[in-house]
Amino acid sequence: MGVEIDEFLALVNALPGVEHKQSANYTSYSVHGKKFGYLWPRTRTVGLKQTLAEQIALVSERPEVFEVQFTAGGFGWVVTYLEKIDAEELSELVFEAWRLSAPAALADTQTVPSLPSHRRQG
Repeated sequence: MGVEIDEFLALVNALPGVEHKQSANYTSYSVHGKKFGYLWPRTRTVGLKQTLAEQIALVSERPEVFEVQFTAGGFGWVVTYLEKIDAEELSELVFEAWRLSAPAALADTQTVPSLPSHRRQG
């Protein structure tokens, strides 16, 4: 179990229209000008946009993996600890975060990204 930062980046970069913006402590990710994620390399955490219901469900079911980041515009953002999540679940969460921000015409053409099958076995 656990996802490396480069694996997270591969998932994000597999989605079309993703823009990266680097700052001193983190990188933000957006699609068509709408943010959907953050990466903090120092803490090996990512922040992902989710519905409010999903934010509550994730945090209440597994507080060792997820924590509330903030809520804004009717969405709940979650901090996710990369070392405590598997690649398949992270892939679904990244896709959902991206889909919540992407224009419908773009989102409707995509499927959940996955890591290559030669990914290291846990």
